[in-house]
Amino acid sequence: MNILITGGAGFIGANFIHYILDKYPDYKIVNLDLLTYAGNLENVKAAEENKNYKFIKGDIGDYHLVTKIVKANKIDMIVHFAAESHVDNSISGPDPFITTNILGTHNLLKVAKENNNIRFHHVSTDEVFGSLGETGKFDESTPYDPRSPYSASKASSDHIIRAYFHTYGLPITISNCSNNYGPYQHKEKLIPLFISNLLEDKKVPLYGEGKNIRDWLFVTDHCQAIDLIIHQGKIGETYLIGGDAEKTNLEITNLLINKLAKDESLIERVEDRLGHDYRYAIDFSKISKELGWQPSVSFEEGIDKTIEWYKNNNDL
Repeated sequence: MNILITGGAGFIGANFIHYILDKYPDYKIVNLDLLTYAGNLENVKAAEENKNYKFIKGDIGDYHLVTKIVKANKIDMIVHFAAESHVDNSISGPDPFITTNILGTHNLLKVAKENNNIRFHHVSTDEVFGSLGETGKFDESTPYDPRSPYSASKASSDHIIRAYFHTYGLPITISNCSNNYGPYQHKEKLIPLFISNLLEDKKVPLYGEGKNIRDWLFVTDHCQAIDLIIHQGKIGETYLIGGDAEKTNLEITNLLINKLAKDESLIERVEDRLGHDYRYAIDFSKISKELGWQPSVSFEEGIDKTIEWYKNNNDL
């Protein structure tokens, strides 16, 4: 199989490339990435020696380039990770989120449709569903209620992808995941930022009272779920992927401080994010029942693996 992976120099995309090349040695991977600030070729350096891996620097919004790649490499499937993904950046400057996450996604769909309806999997987020209260979980029937320019752009891309399935018969699947963590994550995100700062005895900026809750998913568990969806998932369906690990930001901060033997004085309380969603949690019973997926890495184990990786790679 020949797979075009967009955004493969980013966090989840890079992990997925390593996972696929290891599990399916006969698959050929083309990695299309513009190498904006969150993309780093060091993330996929280990893949460069593999004859079945190819990197192309380029924009998913470039129609002629994407068409050329698809035709020249006889692409059978597109797995779409490429996205602007930092909520804070979307609040201060939403334009790139609209351009990449909506228009870029549409360009990929158009090329897929024009080239014999290429199989298309879209990696999305639980943030499209808005915010939960103290109880309940998101599932595949939860209405969309995005609250930030980032989540609104991802919600828009989800909708246009479904429209291509219903209107043109494009063979698509969508997955909406909870917060990922693990190796290769850009240090703008909470866990890698806090680990790298604590390793250097720098302050860690905790929003508000630190009571916001997220469901945390180790990135290799996410890769395994996507693998199942692209090979066994039902066309036209959406699958939610969660880690079954709800933690407040304060809990995570204290856990990292304890594991790294640092002092609580390194916690710096900062003004809360505008429109900060209170809680996310995912009911992943659909993918569990239909495809047999369960998260296999506990939060404690995943944090230990992540800390170890950043200790060895904190200069990346």
